[in-house]
Amino acid sequence: MAEPGRAVVTGGAGFVGSWLCEALLSRGMHVLCVDNLITGSKHNVAHLIDDPAFEMLWLDVSEGLALEGRVDLVMHLASPASPVDYQRHQLETLRVGSLGTMHALELARRSDARFVLASTSEVYGDPLQHPQSETYWGNVNPVGPRSMYDEAKRFAEALTTAYREVHRVRTGIARIFNTYGPRMRSDDGRVVPTFIRQALNGQRLTVAGDGSQTRSICYVTDLVAGLVALAMSEEPGPVNLGNPEESTVLALAERIAALTGRRAQVKSVSLPVDDPQRRCPDISLARALLKWSPKVTADDGLRQTIEWFRRHPER
Repeated sequence: MAEPGRAVVTGGAGFVGSWLCEALLSRGMHVLCVDNLITGSKHNVAHLIDDPAFEMLWLDVSEGLALEGRVDLVMHLASPASPVDYQRHQLETLRVGSLGTMHALELARRSDARFVLASTSEVYGDPLQHPQSETYWGNVNPVGPRSMYDEAKRFAEALTTAYREVHRVRTGIARIFNTYGPRMRSDDGRVVPTFIRQALNGQRLTVAGDGSQTRSICYVTDLVAGLVALAMSEEPGPVNLGNPEESTVLALAERIAALTGRRAQVKSVSLPVDDPQRRCPDISLARALLKWSPKVTADDGLRQTIEWFRRHPER
């Protein structure tokens, strides 16, 4: 795709979306951030408001996405993304994964624009293959407590694939693994912000079960670099984007406590239903096709995230 151009980022005021808006602006693109603020925040993009290349549109993409003017790239990130959020907004999650994705794809079709879907490692469910490669079909409970998110993203992938085959839209699918960094909400229920909040407040860290389940965490700037690389390519995907460095949840809790200067005090809580036991990406495709791999070490990324939470206790 020739640059610069105009990019539309749905969910652009969210955690990942706001970083993506920054990255596209830094490449000389004009960026239209579209968000209904159901889980995003104006604070995340407040520092971009005065940039003449940045536009905001507070809109629910599930209701439609009729825009005027040139569009070269559509990055579809709109969706609640944490268990706390998508279980609170079950129907909204299903609507944005279906209708919202269709409206974003229609915009790309009308504009002959490149389209990238931000899908998720949750399409693999509680995986029976380890590490997870893009050829794995997943182990998902379609009626479980996580199904509204898992199935919305699986449908979004199917719809994206159909638009590529039927309408020849230049689509790409990214499967995002656990991402962390500044601008996360401390109450969104994901392990990194939860452990950081608890450690900074001198609370015991709540570890589900015995903490032996694993996660692979990727710093947000690394993830965004992968999304941009996919957007600037013509690769259809799906392509895994995540950090293949695997850690148990207990070890992650202890690591975060140590980086905050606190002694790790852990409280065991019940393991959520359908909680994945192992989660680790095979990023061979991303390395080969996009020349992408994560650069930020876990300690460096966690330090930056902890410092951000220290400076923004209200968040």
